[in-house]
Amino acid sequence: MTLNRAEIPERIAYARTPRKLPVILSADEIVRLLEAVPSLKARTALTTAYAAGLRVSEAVNLKVADIDSARMVIQVRHGKGGKDRTVMLSPQLLGILRTYWRLARPSDWLFPGRGDKPINVSVLHSACRSATKAAGLTKKVSVHTLRHSFATHLLESGVDIRIIQVLLGHNSLSTTARYTHVATTTIASTQSPLDRLTIEVVPPA
Repeated sequence: MTLNRAEIPERIAYARTPRKLPVILSADEIVRLLEAVPSLKARTALTTAYAAGLRVSEAVNLKVADIDSARMVIQVRHGKGGKDRTVMLSPQLLGILRTYWRLARPSDWLFPGRGDKPINVSVLHSACRSATKAAGLTKKVSVHTLRHSFATHLLESGVDIRIIQVLLGHNSLSTTARYTHVATTTIASTQSPLDRLTIEVVPPA
């Protein structure tokens, strides 16, 4: 294929992979989705994923000790790339987690599964699919959609994109910047240059 010349493959230009914008749920759709999850454990785990912008693997691997109510933060351990980070603990989420703890009494893993392991990620994926259908949502929703929605909602509320980068654990700001393409509140509030003009469009005489 390359005439037995090792240097040729290095110069082959690969086709660019189309980069699609992430699916984002509105605040109302988030509520409908979460309220459609019948399992207390799965609903609390998915709520935590949205409230803190966690990946599904990060949500299932949370431990009770990672919830620091004194400092109002959550310790995310061994995230993507094996990195630890700290995210905010929502006061509303804290109330939900306390109610969940009183009912479920987890001791080590916040969302325990079988044996001494945390809940399997497939359980949350399945719960999300079922809730999407039950809530009557037509968008293609996954657990990761909650993380996308978290970032976009923060951006729309005026949070600095560099803070969002830290919360999501992104190495590059350009990865976080893609949410500017779907932050519709920010886009809709941006003034068009046409609005600075005084112009009337009338049919020709």
